[in-house]
Amino acid sequence: MADTVSVRFNRFRTAPNLLTLLRICLAPFLVAAVLDNHYLLSFGLFVAAGLTDALDGALARVLKQRSVLGQYLDPVADKLLLSTLFLVLMHQGLIPARVTVLVFGRDVGILVVAAILYAAVGRREFSPSIFGKANTVAQVTAVAAVLLRQLHQLTTTHWLAAFCTVALDATMVLTVVSGLHYAWIAARRVGAQPANGAAAR
Repeated sequence: MADTVSVRFNRFRTAPNLLTLLRICLAPFLVAAVLDNHYLLSFGLFVAAGLTDALDGALARVLKQRSVLGQYLDPVADKLLLSTLFLVLMHQGLIPARVTVLVFGRDVGILVVAAILYAAVGRREFSPSIFGKANTVAQVTAVAAVLLRQLHQLTTTHWLAAFCTVALDATMVLTVVSGLHYAWIAARRVGAQPANGAAAR
């Protein structure tokens, strides 16, 4: 009996990763909803994706199940969802191209920086900075505001249009700041490696 309960509990402890996978699976449906101009549905799916993001982190802490897979999978799911949405919303003419270019450029830059860190110092993890977290919040807020603005009953709401502008401007600023911060961190780690290696010998 105890073994059965243990097996079931262990299966439940995989819930954080399952929620992250669910968020990835929501991406194509969300994209299709935006392309078909179903903005109420797309906003609902985006909120659902945000809830899975909050829940998987909470479950990982409560169940003490912070797996290596989850550490890699969670940011991948976030970037896949947000970057794809910025691209699709740009295609729909709802987000300026310069914002999308900055978002994609930063993400590609972080991948390059992570690759340099791994090649230079053998470092696999690359923890998000406070600026990176703030940028993610700004991106989520901007996408939510843009989707909300497209709902028919809110198309004439001036404060929401102004809020979208502020959120997109904040996204651009934080994208640049966080990208430069990541580059600075990488430069420090790579620069410190020879000295650490010499001391170890």
